[in-house]
Amino acid sequence: MRRVLLTLIFLVFSIPATGAEPLYGISMHGTPALQADFKSFPYVRPNVKKGGRLAFGVVGTFNNINPFIIKAQRTTVRGMWDPELGNLVIESLMMRSRDEPFSMYGLLAETVEWDAARSFIQFNLNPKAKWSDGQPLTADDVIFTFELLRDKGRPPFSNRLSKVEKMEKVGDRSVRFTFKKEADRELPLLLALSPVLPRHATKVETFDQTTMTPPVGSGPYLIKQIRPGEKIVYQRDPNYWARDIPSKVGFDNFDQISVEYFLQENSLFEAFKKGEVDIYKEGSPRNWQQSYNFPAALAGNVIKEGFRPRLPANTYAMVFNTRRKVFADRRLREGLALAFDFEWVNKNLYGNAYTRTQSFWQNSDLSSFHRPASEKELALLGPAKDRVDRTILDGTYQLPATDASGRDRKVLKQAYDLIRSAGYEISNGRMRDSSGKPLAFEILCQNPDQEKIAIGYQRSLAALGISTTIRTVEDAQYQERSQTFDFDMIMRTYAATLSPGIEQISRWGSASRDVQGSDNMAGVADPDIDRMIDLILAAHDPEEFQAAIRAHDRLLISGHYVIPLFHIGEQWIARWKHIGHPDYLPLYGAQLSVWWDNRVQ
Repeated sequence: MRRVLLTLIFLVFSIPATGAEPLYGISMHGTPALQADFKSFPYVRPNVKKGGRLAFGVVGTFNNINPFIIKAQRTTVRGMWDPELGNLVIESLMMRSRDEPFSMYGLLAETVEWDAARSFIQFNLNPKAKWSDGQPLTADDVIFTFELLRDKGRPPFSNRLSKVEKMEKVGDRSVRFTFKKEADRELPLLLALSPVLPRHATKVETFDQTTMTPPVGSGPYLIKQIRPGEKIVYQRDPNYWARDIPSKVGFDNFDQISVEYFLQENSLFEAFKKGEVDIYKEGSPRNWQQSYNFPAALAGNVIKEGFRPRLPANTYAMVFNTRRKVFADRRLREGLALAFDFEWVNKNLYGNAYTRTQSFWQNSDLSSFHRPASEKELALLGPAKDRVDRTILDGTYQLPATDASGRDRKVLKQAYDLIRSAGYEISNGRMRDSSGKPLAFEILCQNPDQEKIAIGYQRSLAALGISTTIRTVEDAQYQERSQTFDFDMIMRTYAATLSPGIEQISRWGSASRDVQGSDNMAGVADPDIDRMIDLILAAHDPEEFQAAIRAHDRLLISGHYVIPLFHIGEQWIARWKHIGHPDYLPLYGAQLSVWWDNRVQ
């Protein structure tokens, strides 16, 4: 008895006290919208009958099923760790609500603990959590995963511990992360978004190599079939441990999910028309208007729907690789940006369906577009405000509109003057630098739609004596070249959210400029941008956060790192009528992970 008592005393005093109450959810700013006794997320059908199947299609190929390594990062199979289909096999510590800017609720971690300063976070695992082989999920698995991804994973997973002072096991089911002084306020939530892998079923020695071996996971699905590069089929796990917890009610409604790969978009669309694919996400206004006159659509068996998220517009842009000497001068980049005739492209290619993108957070309160800089923004910018164009600061900046002729002399003259100020002159019909070298570059394209945009741009540049080549490559080569920054100009979509954070480092931070596989396609390395990202991550209240984002927006616009293209404020999705979805549309728009098969209802 005395020995048992001493053991209990030792255990009590060996467990660090957090001094905090366990929380069911956390939020980046403020508190979670849902109460502790919530039964499900508002954008699900809680009593949905599960069953049936979903056939999903994508363009490309795959040669790997491990989504956490650098090798084949961009050719990893869909569904393993997937923001669209859901994390079907591998799960995160907490579950993100798609109806709030950035809030997390319990999943693998049933509760969390932290302090007001966010100097630490402790994850308390759900005692019901288990792997697909029946083994319990433990604190050792969490620690193992973070160490493994630190040593052999890809960014951003490999960087998650860089600002962690100490990671320690607190009992059998709790792990506590104590942060370094330089850690930002978003880090606890990013840890909550991190995956957990099974220590007992993961081969450390070969983890960083591509693989087609199905892993042991904790998620709702098991891998049933793999045809490398062509198709993967997931089967719902009848013993899934979390099917009844509030953050998973109404999710994972198909018994089977298949993802088939196609070489071309046209092939995918034809498969959808035949009913071989159940859902088609349309990206072309012309196709949306004109291509849905096939028999199944005319008979009402295929339904077209536009979903309007309450989010900033994504930024689709042509990106300058400033690692290339030709794009080192900001004035040249600005001149080349002015030469893109959006009005001509919009009229002739898209029937005027698009709106020009002018800001990285357009259509939201985070945008600087048509908003003068506040005193708080100017204070945050400090001396950097002297580098920002006056019109960008006072909110009057706007990309010029042309007459849609493709040869608007007024706008081309503005472009020419800027290019000339960067040291170029037209000689013998060619734009040349001071040494006589012609101004020329290549535009790397991924598909025919991008190629059409590039051809329209090429047409405008030719009027200025600028030579461009357009190279459209197959998906694997495109991914390889983009991952290694082997391009002059590329087209890219920057997804926008109401809670920008650590992803800004990967996109624009100096630390990511030379990291292969990062999203810093433009090669940006600017101390003022780095400082603004730090302020975003350190913001304590919504007003401070908003000011930092707007100031960051102004610096990015002023740097002319991209040529902003266009956007539509809707998600266009066509579906066969046997696929159903909830009536309530969350903040982030349509969520395929809560849709279902009407044939089993």
